[in-house]
Amino acid sequence: MKWMAEGLEKLTSDSLERTLLSCEPAPGRPGFTVRGERTLLDLSSNDYLGLSGHPAIVEAMRDALAVHGTGASASRLVTGSRSIGGQLEEAIADWQQSGAALVFGNGYMANVGVISALVGRGDAVFSDRLNHASIVDGISLSLAEHARYRHNDMEHLRYLLSKHRAARRKLIVTDAVFSMDGEHALLDEVIQLKREFGAMLMVDEAHSGGVYGLKGEGLCHSLGLHQEVDVHMGTFSKAFGVYGAYVSGSSMLIRWLLNKARTFVYSTALPPVLLAGIAEALRLVQQEGVRRERLAEASRLFRAALRDAGFQAGDGVSPIIPILVGDSAAALRFSSALEEEGILGVAIRPPAVPAGTARIRFSLSASHTKEGLLGAVHGITRAGRMVGALGL
Repeated sequence: MKWMAEGLEKLTSDSLERTLLSCEPAPGRPGFTVRGERTLLDLSSNDYLGLSGHPAIVEAMRDALAVHGTGASASRLVTGSRSIGGQLEEAIADWQQSGAALVFGNGYMANVGVISALVGRGDAVFSDRLNHASIVDGISLSLAEHARYRHNDMEHLRYLLSKHRAARRKLIVTDAVFSMDGEHALLDEVIQLKREFGAMLMVDEAHSGGVYGLKGEGLCHSLGLHQEVDVHMGTFSKAFGVYGAYVSGSSMLIRWLLNKARTFVYSTALPPVLLAGIAEALRLVQQEGVRRERLAEASRLFRAALRDAGFQAGDGVSPIIPILVGDSAAALRFSSALEEEGILGVAIRPPAVPAGTARIRFSLSASHTKEGLLGAVHGITRAGRMVGALGL
């Protein structure tokens, strides 16, 4: 296995080797994390609404644990389908205003399972270049033609759709909010092309579910475009603060996935205790719109303050705010300097982002206060000056 040692040596020399970071929640301090002996302002997690560890969710899971035990014991198509799961899926379908819904183990499994169930040889999938890795892997496993269009470039998407007009089935897949850039997909234009070329459309709402929409339904609903989307995918591990994923759409779609999505068919069901936590989180997301308001205000405040400090913080409105550094080693130095300032800002490096675009990706939460964020900007500015990242 010498090749492995050589590969790891190269990863290290290129500042691309990853190691596990031990982070624990800071007791009584939402929005903070404990790493080693330090308590840091957590600007890297995806707990957008601050629901992770919410007392009502914890209580719901504790009660379910006493009743249902620790695990589902089998796949849902064998003996693992509990009534609590069916009730949750009905609630998701009602929330999404769709015919039906299906719960998956996580977002990665949902994307891989759905894409490979919808397309195969002789088909074509049109995917934004900045889509999540789970979408890319789902397309690869499907064996369909993978046509990647330049990020949010609708003319390029049109060209590729025209080029593959003869494909048996055509599927357009896009993130709603791109996880490493915080930008929105141009959903209205994508939908126009979907209609024109007779394609299916799948939208990944992983980073927009809970964050956008009157009841947190996602970006598609907030724009009034949800009825034009054939497949909605969302996760419960970010704004919902729990774990798992869902797919919603027509009843026919869900019947098909139940039979053809291999990551659903051949996986043990989520433990009932998690389903109970998701159900409570779904209730809170719909009822506590003030959390979305706080998050939106925090995103506006933080982005503006970074710009005023001299950073190029982008023009988006999402709670994902990247500062591009470029070089992976420099991004790691920036991350270390941030930690010295009491801030957790993790360096994001290739292959999570394209080569030469390493960055610090800040990710905000409704738990963050105005004072905490403005104080963080001062620390980020000092760290940025130290490593030469200011103004990049």
